[in-house]
Amino acid sequence: MENQIQKIKILLENKKTKLVAMLAPSFVAEFNYPEVLFYLKKIGFDKVVELTFGAKLVNKKYHEILKCPNCFLISSVCPGVVSFVKNKYPKYTKNLIPIVSPMIATARLCRKIYPRHKIIFISPCNFKKLEALEPQNKKFVTGVLDYQELRQLFLDFKINVDKKVKFSQEKKSKIHFDKFYNDYTKIYPLAGGLSKTAHLNGILNKNETKILDGILKIQKFLDKQDSKTKFLDGNFCVGGCIGGPCLSKNLSLAEKKKRVLRYIELAKHEIISKEDKGNLKRSKNIDLKVKY
Repeated sequence: MENQIQKIKILLENKKTKLVAMLAPSFVAEFNYPEVLFYLKKIGFDKVVELTFGAKLVNKKYHEILKCPNCFLISSVCPGVVSFVKNKYPKYTKNLIPIVSPMIATARLCRKIYPRHKIIFISPCNFKKLEALEPQNKKFVTGVLDYQELRQLFLDFKINVDKKVKFSQEKKSKIHFDKFYNDYTKIYPLAGGLSKTAHLNGILNKNETKILDGILKIQKFLDKQDSKTKFLDGNFCVGGCIGGPCLSKNLSLAEKKKRVLRYIELAKHEIISKEDKGNLKRSKNIDLKVKY
Protein backbone atom coordinates (compact mmCIF):
# COMPACT_ATOMS: atom_id res chain seq x y z
CA MET A 1 0.00 0.00 0.00
CA GLU A 2 1.36 3.43 -0.96
CA ASN A 3 3.03 5.37 1.82
CA GLN A 4 1.76 8.96 1.61
CA ILE A 5 3.98 10.60 4.23
CA GLN A 6 6.05 12.57 1.71
CA LYS A 7 3.00 13.71 -0.26
CA ILE A 8 1.27 14.98 2.90
CA LYS A 9 4.47 16.56 4.22
CA ILE A 10 4.71 18.63 1.02
CA LEU A 11 1.08 19.74 1.45
CA LEU A 12 1.77 20.76 5.06
CA GLU A 13 4.82 22.79 4.03
CA ASN A 14 2.82 24.66 1.38
CA LYS A 15 1.50 27.63 3.33
CA LYS A 16 -1.19 28.28 0.71
CA THR A 17 -2.79 24.86 1.22
CA LYS A 18 -5.20 24.38 4.12
CA LEU A 19 -5.58 20.88 5.53
CA VAL A 20 -8.11 19.13 7.78
CA ALA A 21 -6.88 16.19 9.86
CA MET A 22 -9.70 13.68 10.36
CA LEU A 23 -8.94 11.49 13.40
CA ALA A 24 -10.58 8.14 14.14
CA PRO A 25 -11.67 8.09 17.83
CA SER A 26 -9.36 5.12 18.48
CA PHE A 27 -6.51 7.68 18.38
CA VAL A 28 -6.44 7.84 22.20
CA ALA A 29 -5.25 4.22 22.29
CA GLU A 30 -2.13 5.44 20.45
CA PHE A 31 -1.61 9.13 21.25
CA ASN A 32 -1.93 11.40 24.27
CA TYR A 33 -4.86 13.83 24.40
CA PRO A 34 -4.90 16.80 23.99
CA GLU A 35 -1.19 16.82 23.06
CA VAL A 36 -1.78 15.17 19.67
CA LEU A 37 -4.19 17.95 18.67
CA PHE A 38 -1.64 20.56 19.69
CA TYR A 39 1.09 18.85 17.64
CA LEU A 40 -1.14 18.38 14.58
CA LYS A 41 -1.79 22.12 14.53
CA LYS A 42 1.91 22.78 15.13
CA ILE A 43 3.00 20.85 12.02
CA GLY A 44 0.52 22.72 9.85
CA PHE A 45 -3.00 21.26 9.98
CA ASP A 46 -5.51 24.10 9.97
CA LYS A 47 -8.38 22.04 11.39
CA VAL A 48 -8.58 18.78 13.33
CA VAL A 49 -11.89 16.90 13.54
CA GLU A 50 -12.95 13.58 15.06
CA LEU A 51 -15.17 10.99 13.37
CA THR A 52 -17.61 10.94 16.26
CA PHE A 53 -20.14 13.32 14.73
CA GLY A 54 -20.12 11.24 11.55
CA ALA A 55 -20.82 8.21 13.76
CA LYS A 56 -23.75 10.09 15.26
CA LEU A 57 -25.21 10.69 11.79
CA VAL A 58 -24.72 7.03 10.91
CA ASN A 59 -26.45 6.00 14.15
CA LYS A 60 -29.52 8.03 13.25
CA LYS A 61 -29.81 6.15 9.96
CA TYR A 62 -29.27 2.78 11.66
CA HIS A 63 -31.99 3.63 14.17
CA GLU A 64 -34.45 4.10 11.31
CA ILE A 65 -33.36 1.10 9.22
CA LEU A 66 -33.29 -1.38 12.11
CA LYS A 67 -37.01 -0.86 12.68
CA CYS A 68 -37.46 -3.24 9.75
CA PRO A 69 -39.53 -6.24 10.98
CA ASN A 70 -38.21 -9.76 10.31
CA CYS A 71 -34.97 -8.46 8.76
CA PHE A 72 -31.44 -9.71 9.27
CA LEU A 73 -28.99 -6.82 8.88
CA ILE A 74 -25.22 -6.52 9.17
CA SER A 75 -23.43 -3.36 10.27
CA SER A 76 -21.29 -1.71 7.60
CA VAL A 77 -19.28 0.72 9.74
CA CYS A 78 -16.21 -1.55 9.59
CA PRO A 79 -14.82 -1.75 6.03
CA GLY A 80 -13.03 -4.97 6.95
CA VAL A 81 -16.36 -6.65 7.67
CA VAL A 82 -17.88 -5.22 4.48
CA SER A 83 -14.98 -6.54 2.39
CA PHE A 84 -15.13 -9.94 4.09
CA VAL A 85 -18.87 -10.34 3.54
CA LYS A 86 -18.70 -9.25 -0.11
CA ASN A 87 -15.79 -11.59 -0.91
CA LYS A 88 -16.47 -14.62 1.28
CA TYR A 89 -20.25 -14.54 1.85
CA PRO A 90 -21.70 -12.73 -1.19
CA LYS A 91 -25.18 -14.05 -0.42
CA TYR A 92 -25.17 -11.74 2.63
CA THR A 93 -24.14 -8.63 0.69
CA LYS A 94 -27.81 -7.67 0.47
CA ASN A 95 -27.94 -7.72 4.29
CA LEU A 96 -25.23 -5.06 4.70
CA ILE A 97 -26.80 -1.81 5.90
CA PRO A 98 -26.54 0.57 2.89
CA ILE A 99 -25.13 3.51 4.87
CA VAL A 100 -21.57 4.86 4.63
CA SER A 101 -19.09 4.46 7.47
CA PRO A 102 -18.51 7.25 10.04
CA MET A 103 -15.26 8.06 8.21
CA ILE A 104 -17.00 8.76 4.91
CA ALA A 105 -19.90 10.52 6.64
CA THR A 106 -17.41 12.85 8.36
CA ALA A 107 -15.44 13.37 5.15
CA ARG A 108 -18.60 14.39 3.28
CA LEU A 109 -19.48 16.77 6.08
CA CYS A 110 -15.96 18.24 6.09
CA ARG A 111 -16.19 18.79 2.35
CA LYS A 112 -19.36 20.83 2.99
CA ILE A 113 -18.04 22.81 5.97
CA TYR A 114 -14.49 23.28 4.66
CA PRO A 115 -14.92 23.27 0.86
CA ARG A 116 -11.43 24.65 0.12
CA HIS A 117 -9.50 22.43 2.52
CA LYS A 118 -7.80 19.17 1.64
CA ILE A 119 -8.85 16.31 3.91
CA ILE A 120 -6.32 13.89 5.42
CA PHE A 121 -7.66 10.84 7.22
CA ILE A 122 -5.63 9.31 10.06
CA SER A 123 -6.40 5.61 10.31
CA PRO A 124 -5.99 2.71 12.76
CA CYS A 125 -6.15 0.05 10.03
CA ASN A 126 -5.48 -0.75 6.39
CA PHE A 127 -9.12 -1.47 5.56
CA LYS A 128 -10.04 2.12 6.39
CA LYS A 129 -7.10 3.31 4.29
CA LEU A 130 -8.38 1.29 1.33
CA GLU A 131 -11.92 2.57 1.85
CA ALA A 132 -10.74 6.19 1.88
CA LEU A 133 -8.92 5.68 -1.41
CA GLU A 134 -11.81 4.02 -3.27
CA PRO A 135 -12.74 5.99 -6.44
CA GLN A 136 -16.07 7.23 -5.04
CA ASN A 137 -14.35 8.51 -1.88
CA LYS A 138 -11.25 10.15 -3.37
CA LYS A 139 -13.12 13.38 -4.05
CA PHE A 140 -13.62 13.71 -0.29
CA VAL A 141 -10.34 12.33 1.06
CA THR A 142 -7.06 13.71 -0.30
CA GLY A 143 -4.72 11.41 1.56
CA VAL A 144 -4.42 8.85 4.34
CA LEU A 145 -1.92 8.19 7.13
CA ASP A 146 -2.06 5.29 9.53
CA TYR A 147 -1.02 5.86 13.15
CA GLN A 148 2.54 4.65 12.62
CA GLU A 149 2.94 6.83 9.54
CA LEU A 150 1.70 9.80 11.56
CA ARG A 151 4.37 9.03 14.15
CA GLN A 152 6.97 9.12 11.38
CA LEU A 153 5.56 12.41 10.09
CA PHE A 154 5.94 13.95 13.54
CA LEU A 155 9.55 12.73 13.67
CA ASP A 156 10.17 14.32 10.26
CA PHE A 157 9.06 17.60 11.83
CA LYS A 158 11.33 16.87 14.84
CA ILE A 159 8.41 16.42 17.23
CA ASN A 160 8.23 13.77 19.95
CA VAL A 161 4.49 13.17 19.96
CA ASP A 162 4.70 11.15 23.20
CA LYS A 163 6.14 14.09 25.12
CA LYS A 164 3.72 15.41 27.72
CA VAL A 165 3.17 19.16 27.57
CA LYS A 166 2.32 21.29 30.58
CA PHE A 167 -0.44 23.58 29.35
CA SER A 168 -1.88 26.40 31.41
CA GLN A 169 -5.53 25.78 32.30
CA GLU A 170 -6.54 28.58 29.92
CA LYS A 171 -4.54 27.18 27.00
CA LYS A 172 -5.67 23.61 27.66
CA SER A 173 -9.32 24.70 27.57
CA LYS A 174 -8.76 25.98 24.03
CA ILE A 175 -7.20 22.79 22.69
CA HIS A 176 -10.04 20.70 21.36
CA PHE A 177 -11.42 19.40 18.09
CA ASP A 178 -12.82 21.82 15.53
CA LYS A 179 -16.58 21.65 14.93
CA PHE A 180 -19.10 18.85 15.50
CA TYR A 181 -17.27 17.70 18.63
CA ASN A 182 -18.01 16.15 22.04
CA ASP A 183 -20.38 13.38 20.96
CA TYR A 184 -21.32 10.27 22.94
CA THR A 185 -20.09 8.10 20.06
CA LYS A 186 -16.51 8.28 21.36
CA ILE A 187 -17.10 4.68 22.49
CA TYR A 188 -17.29 3.57 18.83
CA PRO A 189 -13.73 2.18 18.69
CA LEU A 190 -14.66 -0.45 21.29
CA ALA A 191 -16.46 -3.63 20.27
CA GLY A 192 -20.22 -3.02 20.51
CA GLY A 193 -19.82 0.78 20.53
CA LEU A 194 -22.32 1.11 17.70
CA SER A 195 -25.02 -0.92 19.46
CA LYS A 196 -24.48 0.99 22.71
CA THR A 197 -25.06 4.37 21.07
CA ALA A 198 -27.68 3.76 18.36
CA HIS A 199 -30.59 3.86 20.84
CA LEU A 200 -31.84 0.39 19.88
CA ASN A 201 -33.94 -0.17 23.03
CA GLY A 202 -37.53 -0.62 21.95
CA ILE A 203 -36.41 -1.54 18.44
CA LEU A 204 -34.49 -4.74 19.11
CA ASN A 205 -34.44 -7.10 22.08
CA LYS A 206 -31.05 -7.95 23.55
CA ASN A 207 -31.12 -11.47 22.11
CA GLU A 208 -31.80 -10.04 18.64
CA THR A 209 -28.45 -8.20 18.51
CA LYS A 210 -25.19 -10.10 18.13
CA ILE A 211 -21.97 -8.19 18.94
CA LEU A 212 -18.89 -9.93 17.55
CA ASP A 213 -15.29 -8.71 17.46
CA GLY A 214 -12.79 -10.70 15.43
CA ILE A 215 -13.37 -11.97 11.91
CA LEU A 216 -13.15 -15.64 12.95
CA LYS A 217 -16.16 -15.17 15.26
CA ILE A 218 -18.07 -13.48 12.44
CA GLN A 219 -17.17 -16.28 10.05
CA LYS A 220 -18.39 -18.91 12.51
CA PHE A 221 -21.64 -17.01 13.04
CA LEU A 222 -22.35 -16.59 9.32
CA ASP A 223 -21.67 -20.29 8.76
CA LYS A 224 -24.39 -21.13 11.29
CA GLN A 225 -26.56 -18.04 11.47
CA ASP A 226 -29.32 -18.37 14.07
CA SER A 227 -32.84 -17.22 13.28
CA LYS A 228 -33.13 -15.07 16.43
CA THR A 229 -30.48 -12.54 15.40
CA LYS A 230 -31.78 -9.51 13.54
CA PHE A 231 -28.67 -7.34 13.74
CA LEU A 232 -25.00 -8.30 13.58
CA ASP A 233 -22.76 -5.56 15.00
CA GLY A 234 -19.35 -6.76 13.89
CA ASN A 235 -15.72 -5.64 13.92
CA PHE A 236 -12.97 -7.28 11.89
CA CYS A 237 -10.43 -6.85 14.70
CA VAL A 238 -10.60 -8.37 18.17
CA GLY A 239 -11.46 -5.57 20.60
CA GLY A 240 -12.83 -3.34 17.84
CA CYS A 241 -10.80 -0.52 16.27
CA ILE A 242 -8.41 -0.40 19.22
CA GLY A 243 -7.26 -3.82 18.04
CA GLY A 244 -6.32 -2.40 14.64
CA PRO A 245 -2.97 -3.47 13.11
CA CYS A 246 -1.67 0.10 12.81
CA LEU A 247 -1.61 0.71 16.56
CA SER A 248 1.54 0.22 18.62
CA LYS A 249 2.02 -3.14 20.31
CA ASN A 250 3.40 -1.72 23.55
CA LEU A 251 -0.05 -1.55 25.23
CA SER A 252 -2.37 -4.46 25.89
CA LEU A 253 -5.93 -4.45 24.58
CA ALA A 254 -7.17 -3.91 28.13
CA GLU A 255 -4.90 -0.88 28.57
CA LYS A 256 -6.07 0.58 25.26
CA LYS A 257 -9.68 0.15 26.34
CA LYS A 258 -8.94 1.97 29.59
CA ARG A 259 -7.49 4.88 27.64
CA VAL A 260 -10.69 5.17 25.57
CA LEU A 261 -12.89 5.05 28.68
CA ARG A 262 -10.76 7.71 30.42
CA TYR A 263 -11.03 9.91 27.34
CA ILE A 264 -14.83 9.56 27.33
CA GLU A 265 -14.99 10.64 30.98
CA LEU A 266 -12.64 13.57 30.35
CA ALA A 267 -14.74 14.76 27.41
CA LYS A 268 -17.86 14.90 29.57
CA HIS A 269 -16.31 17.69 31.62
CA GLU A 270 -14.83 19.76 28.82
CA ILE A 271 -16.42 23.13 28.19
CA ILE A 272 -17.15 23.41 24.47
CA SER A 273 -18.86 26.36 22.81
CA LYS A 274 -22.09 25.83 20.89
CA GLU A 275 -20.22 26.80 17.74
CA ASP A 276 -17.78 23.92 18.16
CA LYS A 277 -20.25 21.24 19.28
CA GLY A 278 -21.96 18.89 16.87
CA ASN A 279 -24.93 20.50 15.15
CA LEU A 280 -27.29 18.33 13.14
CA LYS A 281 -28.24 21.35 11.00
CA ARG A 282 -24.75 21.22 9.51
CA SER A 283 -25.46 17.78 8.11
CA LYS A 284 -28.50 18.82 6.10
CA ASN A 285 -28.43 17.39 2.56
CA ILE A 286 -25.43 15.15 3.29
CA ASP A 287 -26.04 11.89 1.41
CA LEU A 288 -25.17 8.88 3.58
CA LYS A 289 -26.40 6.13 1.26
CA VAL A 290 -24.11 3.60 -0.37
CA LYS A 291 -24.58 0.60 -2.67
CA TYR A 292 -22.91 -2.75 -1.98
